[in-house]
Amino acid sequence: MAEDQSSSAQVGIIVVAHADYGSAMLRTAEFILGTLSDCTSISVDIAQEVPETVRRLDDAAQRLDKGAGVIILTDMFGGTPTNLALSLLGNHHVEVVTGVNLPMLLKVFSSRDKSLEELAELAGEAGTRGIVVAGKMLRNKTREKTDKAGEKA
Repeated sequence: MAEDQSSSAQVGIIVVAHADYGSAMLRTAEFILGTLSDCTSISVDIAQEVPETVRRLDDAAQRLDKGAGVIILTDMFGGTPTNLALSLLGNHHVEVVTGVNLPMLLKVFSSRDKSLEELAELAGEAGTRGIVVAGKMLRNKTREKTDKAGEKA
């Protein structure tokens, strides 16, 4: 029966980040995509004790796992949000992906029907593709056009 449930259930989403970054990311995704469900953000800051943050994270993972697992997106590898999220790996059906950015988050919301493992891979790829040194890319494109025009002459 659990397999039937996981085939129709969507992966839950938790964004764990320093200060208000996670909630701002979810608000931005909702601005772009419309109302979002089965997601939450957990902020990590000095006002919150670590055990309390871990408890909130644990509760969120239990609540959002409807059978397909939960993807936890954190702001940076090695930071406290990631370290706290990693503590859930042994006790929950979760995957942790670091370096959350808007392209990653939008991809995760649009691909929630995939397995947790596939979704984590897609998240990492989308996050990486979303990082572009725009000026350099545009200069290279301009240079390529100039080179091609010179070849034709």
